[in-house]
Amino acid sequence: MMITEIEDFFTRGCGRCERFDTPDCSARHWERGLARLREICRSAGLEETVKWGHPCYVHAGRNIAIMGAFRGDFRLSFMNAALLKDREGVLERQGPNTRHPDMIRFTSADDVDRLEPVIRAYLGEAMDYAAKGVKPPRDDSEPEPPPELSEALDADPELAEAFHALTPGRRKSYVINLNSAKQSETRVKRIAGFRDRIMAGKGALER
Repeated sequence: MMITEIEDFFTRGCGRCERFDTPDCSARHWERGLARLREICRSAGLEETVKWGHPCYVHAGRNIAIMGAFRGDFRLSFMNAALLKDREGVLERQGPNTRHPDMIRFTSADDVDRLEPVIRAYLGEAMDYAAKGVKPPRDDSEPEPPPELSEALDADPELAEAFHALTPGRRKSYVINLNSAKQSETRVKRIAGFRDRIMAGKGALER
C-alpha cells in the first residue's frame, strides 16, 4: 500500500513494492541525495505533500515537482515541463512516451549539490508560472492504438462507446499502456482486464 505520510518516504520508501521498509529500498539507498533535494524544495517556499506515494511539491494550488527513487538513480520531475525553457539543458525524458523532457536525474548527492543553482532556478520558473496561472498548451494528440484495441472495440459496441467517451488523456493512458506490451497476447489480456475500468470512465492508472 502506498504511503500517505511524508516522513515515511524518507525513512521507509514509497510502499509500492516488496522492498518497502527494507534496507534494499531505493529511497534508503539514495537517502542523502533525497534529503538534499527535499531541503532545496522546502527552502524554495514549496508546500510539501504526498501524492502517488512520493513527495510532491505544490505552489499556488498547482503541483510543481515530484521526487522519485529508483535502483539506478533518483529524480526530480516537473509537472508542467512543457513550460520550462531548460536553459541549462539538464532535463531528460522519463521514457519513449514522454512528450517533453521533464526530469533531472541524479546518481549521487554530489550531483544535487552541483546542480543546486539550476534546480532552484527551474523551481522558481515553475512557481512563477503557477502563481500567474500560466498553463502549457493543450495537447489533444493521441498515439496510434494497437490493432488489438481496435479489434476489441469493433467487437464490443458498449466498450467502444465507453472508450470514446473518455477524456483524451484517459484514452491516451490505455494506448500507452497497451503499446508498452511486446506480445499481442499480453495486450489482449490487458484489454480484458481494463474493461470494467473503461466502463467506469476511469483511466488506465486510476483505481
